[in-house]
Amino acid sequence: MTRYVAAIDQGTTSSRCIVFDAAGAIVAIDQKEHRQIFPRPGWVEHDADEIWANVQAVAAGALAKLNITPKDLAAVGITNQRETTVLWDKTTGNPIHNAIVWQDTRTDRLVRDLGGAAGQDRFRDRCGLPLATYFSGPKARWLLDNVEGARARTEAGELLFGTMDTWLIWKLTGRHVTDVTNASRTMLMNLETLDWDDVLLEAIGVPRAILPEIRPSSEVYATAEGVLEGVPVASALGDQQAALFGQTCFSVGEGKCTYGTGCFLLVNTGEAVVHSKNGLLTTVGYQIGSTPAVYALEGSIAVTGSLVQWVRDNLGLISSAGEIEALARSVDDNGGCYFVPAFSGLFAPYWRSDARGVIAGLTGYINKGHIARAVLEATVWQVREVVDAMAADSGVALTTLKVDGGMTANALLMQLQADFLGAPTVRPVVAETTCLGAAYAAGLAVGFWPNTEDLRKNWRASANWAPTMAADAREKSYRQWKKAVQRTMDWVDET
Repeated sequence: MTRYVAAIDQGTTSSRCIVFDAAGAIVAIDQKEHRQIFPRPGWVEHDADEIWANVQAVAAGALAKLNITPKDLAAVGITNQRETTVLWDKTTGNPIHNAIVWQDTRTDRLVRDLGGAAGQDRFRDRCGLPLATYFSGPKARWLLDNVEGARARTEAGELLFGTMDTWLIWKLTGRHVTDVTNASRTMLMNLETLDWDDVLLEAIGVPRAILPEIRPSSEVYATAEGVLEGVPVASALGDQQAALFGQTCFSVGEGKCTYGTGCFLLVNTGEAVVHSKNGLLTTVGYQIGSTPAVYALEGSIAVTGSLVQWVRDNLGLISSAGEIEALARSVDDNGGCYFVPAFSGLFAPYWRSDARGVIAGLTGYINKGHIARAVLEATVWQVREVVDAMAADSGVALTTLKVDGGMTANALLMQLQADFLGAPTVRPVVAETTCLGAAYAAGLAVGFWPNTEDLRKNWRASANWAPTMAADAREKSYRQWKKAVQRTMDWVDET
């Protein structure tokens, strides 16, 4: 009898496999980091073969820790870093180039050229997205234009395109599919039809022949071979949509913020496509089987947890990410120092690829504690800007923020978030909601869980933080943050 559901989380810095029981509790986990490859400034790549090897290792590792076999799994779901793009030979299975990561900015000139006189909103009505280096379609175009022979091999029917969900499903099953959430991040899918859009394909320069079939987020795609032999592969969700699902945000107006490499705030808008006027993305939240797709508004922030890693690895101020909290607590405030980590430009709500990071307000008084504090505050101020944009688009002020992800273990960060928002933050018992969402969607597809209301019953809060900061102090500091943000812009010359 199958007692568990597994989820593979192929993330930006690591791959994990987590096994859940019927109560949605974690019973086994295995994780392995992969290399971050930086060929040039602004370029970020991953080795897709290394990632596939790691995924096989962590799947085997999680099963071994629980002393079970694939026969004990009802299904496996996949969640993934969304816009990271790989092209591979469909006969050999070999990637033709390293995967281009969502943070990569090499398509900056291409997206400016595509915008032309219409600017970055040229395709927003069709795909819900601004023209930005973030998304997959321009990355695929870059690979086709810059890898020798790629266009000719495409015309010969030799190559396949995928984001990391598609890559893993293909490696596990041989089927070339993606789900609506990942497809909605390519700039190639029409939000209304949920199909590849010929106008977008022609304009961006990506042939339909290399694209996967678009399927719902929760259905059985195929049966796995190899390390998970016989297990139904039954869900795929981009990581942030998976977290929305794992937080059981199934009603209009419910939302969450995931704190990881970046931060991502999503709010369920139901079956309506809501176009943002304040710098947010319109995206597909999820689709369960043949039911209508559910849409969401999203605010995407590129650099939050990765800033802590940068302080650890590039500056050496800490030796582990967990030390940032104690260092930040060594001072009472930021000393007037603000850190805006626009390493890959600014994402929501600005969408400025010409921006680069700054540390503003430095004086002789500033020490490493103040810098650590400014690093944490950079995350919560960026979230505040997205929350303000959400309120402007929806007309509804935030009352409570559901949070998840690895950074929520930092109690100071969570208190700062409540203070800077002026609203409570609440963390669930299972903070790994990205994996949980993929597991829930897979379990629904095979009847392991009967319905979404059954999933809601599993959600429980583990910690709450209430705001303690005076409103005038909060708004004064916010004004200083905004001044620092302005100083990041126009740094990169168009030439």
